[in-house]
Amino acid sequence: MPTSVVRIFTSQQQAEHLGQIAGELLPLDEMSVALSETAPDDPVWRVDIYAGPNTPPDELEREVRSVLGAEIEGLRIEAESIEDADWVAASLAGLDPVPAGRFLVHGAHDADRVPEGVIAIQVEAALAFGTGHHGTTKGCLIAFDTLVQQTTPARVLDLGTGTGVLAIAAAKLLGINVLASDIDTTSVGIAQANVEINGVEDRVKVIEADGFGHPDIAARAPFDLIFANILAGPLIALAPEIAKAAAPGGHVILSGLMSEQADAVRDAYLASGFGVVRESVLDNWVTMTLAAA
Repeated sequence: MPTSVVRIFTSQQQAEHLGQIAGELLPLDEMSVALSETAPDDPVWRVDIYAGPNTPPDELEREVRSVLGAEIEGLRIEAESIEDADWVAASLAGLDPVPAGRFLVHGAHDADRVPEGVIAIQVEAALAFGTGHHGTTKGCLIAFDTLVQQTTPARVLDLGTGTGVLAIAAAKLLGINVLASDIDTTSVGIAQANVEINGVEDRVKVIEADGFGHPDIAARAPFDLIFANILAGPLIALAPEIAKAAAPGGHVILSGLMSEQADAVRDAYLASGFGVVRESVLDNWVTMTLAAA
């Protein structure tokens, strides 16, 4: 059965930005967002947004233009229908393994290339954001690896888990029970599948939740570590709730914000009682590690 795809051509930095917001905001039941160079060493990158067989190309393009708006104004955009050849797997097949501290995020096609001595995380689904090939997820993994060299969190929440990578990383490295939540039903299913692929289903519980109102979150709070790899707007809005859910002396690792958004996000968390431990930037995406009072 044919699959619809919209292709957006732009710079690497803008492609990464569009991939982030498309993965978070497009209201599609089935979706994959893949980023790639148009050719080796070519400065033009491509954002491929795939939809399921029930969405015609023109409808997908209208939805993409409606959601991304001014972000894609003036960019070259193409929409077409392609033959279904396991488009999720196809979108990941060209992605190389991603090292991040002690972690290595990879697909099944690279399972035989995982070196000894690393903590491997296998991610197969591209329907939810967070395969590790983006500065936000990679930045969170590196920040987490750095943090646990100084402290050992016992209660961890991965808020807005996407593919489940961060929750899986915490479960594998620390050997503890981790709670992962997402507002999106598709992401919850994909995260659960990745949890099972990585053999940590006895340690990672994935739930569908909007914010902190779910009883499982309330039952496990306060948390020694909260991951929130989402977007700058939600990060700012959630700062007071994240502060309430964080244990005294606990930490949060935030990402999904670009460099120009860092001041506003940082100010929101300073106002909520956090102190900055460290910040890093990968491809113009900022990762913040903060400590609760």
